[in-house]
Amino acid sequence: MYTVYVIEDENSLRYIGQTENIDKRLEEHNSGLSFYTKRGKNWKIIYTEEHSTRSESMRREKYLKS
Repeated sequence: MYTVYVIEDENSLRYIGQTENIDKRLEEHNSGLSFYTKRGKNWKIIYTEEHSTRSESMRREKYLKS
């Protein structure tokens, strides 16, 4: 399963992404390992949706970012 997610930090900045392992990915965001989210702090998941294929999740991620 692939997860499309929206996270938000303590300053209400938001980031949209997709992953196979949401727990690991959130840990990476909060550890500063992601280029786009390393300046934020205390990222929290505010929305998720599951997709059976990566291509479906990538299409949905692209749609949400547009």
